[in-house]
Amino acid sequence: MQWDYDVIVVGGGHAGSEAANAAARLGARVLLVTANLETIGQMSCNPAIGGIAKGTVVREVDAFGGVMARAADRATIQFRMLNRSKGPAVWAPRAQCDRGLYRRAMRALLEEQPNLDLVQGTVMALRLDGNRVSGVHTTDGRAVRAPVVVLTAGTFLRGTIHIGTTTRVPAGRAGDPAVVDLAEQLESIGLAVGRFKTGTPPRVDGRSVDYSKLERQDGEELEYRFSHFERGSRPEQRPCWVTWAGAELKEIIRRDIHQSALYGGVIAGRGPRYCPSIEDKIVKFPDAERHQIFLEPEGLQTAELYVNGLSTSLPISTQILFLQAVPGLEHARMTRPGYAIEYDYYAPQQLTPWLEVKAVEGLFFAGQINGTTGYEEAGGQGLVAGINAVRQLRDREPVVLGRDDGYIGVLVDDLITRGVDEPYRLFTSRAEFRLLLRQDNALKRLGPLATKLGMLGTDERRELERRLREEEELIAVARETTIETKAANSLLQELGQALVREPQRVGELARRPGVALRQLLDRCGMQVPEATDDVWMSAEIELKYAGYLERERQAAQKLAEMADFRLPPDLSYMELQSLSTEARQKLDLVRPESLAQAGRIPGVSPSDLQNLVLEVVRRRRSAA
Repeated sequence: MQWDYDVIVVGGGHAGSEAANAAARLGARVLLVTANLETIGQMSCNPAIGGIAKGTVVREVDAFGGVMARAADRATIQFRMLNRSKGPAVWAPRAQCDRGLYRRAMRALLEEQPNLDLVQGTVMALRLDGNRVSGVHTTDGRAVRAPVVVLTAGTFLRGTIHIGTTTRVPAGRAGDPAVVDLAEQLESIGLAVGRFKTGTPPRVDGRSVDYSKLERQDGEELEYRFSHFERGSRPEQRPCWVTWAGAELKEIIRRDIHQSALYGGVIAGRGPRYCPSIEDKIVKFPDAERHQIFLEPEGLQTAELYVNGLSTSLPISTQILFLQAVPGLEHARMTRPGYAIEYDYYAPQQLTPWLEVKAVEGLFFAGQINGTTGYEEAGGQGLVAGINAVRQLRDREPVVLGRDDGYIGVLVDDLITRGVDEPYRLFTSRAEFRLLLRQDNALKRLGPLATKLGMLGTDERRELERRLREEEELIAVARETTIETKAANSLLQELGQALVREPQRVGELARRPGVALRQLLDRCGMQVPEATDDVWMSAEIELKYAGYLERERQAAQKLAEMADFRLPPDLSYMELQSLSTEARQKLDLVRPESLAQAGRIPGVSPSDLQNLVLEVVRRRRSAA
């Protein structure tokens, strides 16, 4: 049968953009359908990309030729590397972006991609042939056919905006209508659906702010780029500003808390733990004397500021009052009110490890529809769904990233194995192999797989080869070069380090804290090898943390061995009487692919795993 497209991607947010780009890079004919072409890549909340763990995800997506990193680099108006005082495993790049520049860059990048068409329209229903998807229907009467559909609906499925207890607006975000028909169809299929809540703070006119009462926060001059493959010039850089909300604001919120949609009983959905509303902060942390507020620029061509830290669902009148209680904002003009939004999500245990809906062949979910929060988490899921949509189309084995391959692997495995009871956000603490999964080595970790899959162009493959070659050469030089005692001690004395009594290998001395590899090679009097800052950083980390890295690699190998113990897809868990009732129920719900995945399901004990192995082995012998 002739299809109109190979893959249809529904939604032009961060998940949809990456899914469409990935599928098109693999040579599929892709249609991206979105309600408004002007809002492709829209930063609906904070105009920033990256952060703790999230910055690493951006670089991992980029290693596959993704678009988020390139768009962020073209729109960065302030850059900071978070956690510099800590170990390199948790260093986190973060870019404040010009909201308009980012959106336009994202659309331009997608329009440059061959095989990808962008169409404005609202999908009201999926075309279904039994338990298989066959395309979509739009509200304007179009019926588009494709054997694979990636749904990235964000907060649009039965989305409802709340401002106070009396204002409710059906919307996916401010100014965009909610999608109801599609949500009802998904529920009628039998998918387990829940409700989550998220929110956004008010914005203010920067011309009405008293900056003399604020702390200025400039970015770093570091010539860092999220993308491994592009290195264009940055836009003009702008500062952020810091202030603190104190007793006066707390009193206003306590007085009007009954008018909050969240605390007034209007919202039933669970909100994000790690991005709480100001009401949550006041109620849950009553002893905190003050709460930090960041004023972040929305862009270069506007004076509007994003008031990070004051997310709220209180009435507009209360928002105006509590803004005026913040030092520096006493006379601030509110340009947009904050609001809460409640929306449908679908329990991610209903997905395979490659993000296909188990109940509907050819249908993939990515982004907030899976219970996550954050642009970066959405982008990572979009990449996985886009790759595997094409893999299924071509009847090839799915691509599943392991927990030791990348934060994207951690993210997807957490979702499908553990599920969510609140909006999921990535942290470095969620990963067992943080030292292996650094932001500086994302291309080294995932670039070879991207090349094997055919996702990188000629220039990108050359950049990958250069990157790997330079790091190998630099590490080899460090391990093979001997620094004489006098030269070594001249540097060590300057650094307040213990002196050496005989010549040393540069690689050995570079393992000392505070001793830089570049400094050592300089003191050797040799020409320092040419390499980018990323290469120098990765090489130095590989040398300094060689022992720790080896231990993590051994632990990852053990995990891989458990992953090699495959569990039959048709295993009748409820019949396995040697397992606890809880384990049987949860295993039957998740239906793990491997013993390693089974071990990460809450409620499955080590003894359950041992008995599970015995049961599987027994059945294999019986079948032989």
